[in-house]
Amino acid sequence: MKTGCEKRLDKSFRDAPVLPLYPHSKLVLFSDCHRGVGNSNDNFLKNQHLYFAALRHYYDSNFIYIELGDGDELWENRSLAAIREIHSNVFWLLSLFAQENRLHMLYGNHDHALEGCRDFPHHAGLILKICGFPEYDAKTRRRIPHCLELYLTHGHQADLLNSTLWKFARFLVRYIWKPMEQIGFLDPTSAAKNYRHRQKSEQRLSHWAIRNNCYLITGHTHRPMLGSPETRYFNTGSCVHPRCITCIEIENGAISLVKWFEDTTPERILFVSRAVLAGPLPLHEL
Repeated sequence: MKTGCEKRLDKSFRDAPVLPLYPHSKLVLFSDCHRGVGNSNDNFLKNQHLYFAALRHYYDSNFIYIELGDGDELWENRSLAAIREIHSNVFWLLSLFAQENRLHMLYGNHDHALEGCRDFPHHAGLILKICGFPEYDAKTRRRIPHCLELYLTHGHQADLLNSTLWKFARFLVRYIWKPMEQIGFLDPTSAAKNYRHRQKSEQRLSHWAIRNNCYLITGHTHRPMLGSPETRYFNTGSCVHPRCITCIEIENGAISLVKWFEDTTPERILFVSRAVLAGPLPLHEL
């Protein structure tokens, strides 16, 4: 019998859009930006310059942008309009992606209210279907085993409180944990801030991927991870890490875990730098 987590994940992909993934495709996957209204609770604020620099790079380099949920912090804040006004430069650039059909948005627990949003349609899941990759190794002529699909979702389906009971969890965050966060308390309902909760969520997500013989890419736990044929689970990380943001790139038929951070030249000039944390892992080796 399937668990509640497995049923929720199944539902997320039941009517999910399918995006073809070719060897020449260029995609970048972000999650958990938690864009706020510019106050002391806006965790995105400290990394907004890193994110905008990365976003501009991916736009100029013709990447498809995919956001895996919790892009906007709508548990602590009621107004999406206020978020868009504060971070108008980000939404301007996202609108350029959208105009060129290079934007795909998923919703998570903190922005579940955006389901069916007209401006940037948000879905529960997205499936990347691998197409056009070679079936045989050019040297050995042996068949190359590889996964046919990559499943993308936020990952909050791993626990009941953040999925089915998300409105109750939003109430707790908005009226209890938000004010307590300002005096130093951590939200115990958050998979990103509770180690045991995070570990259980990741185990459930990995188990679902193995059971369904696919590869699963999520956010939610904020812990960046490049998966393997054993775990079948990847995580983009978040844009609210101290001093850096992380994402997953798919380019030249391979997948990489990347971070963007502030660095200095020998002349002590600040600049935004990019570094590969793990990979690139060829997709045909999955």
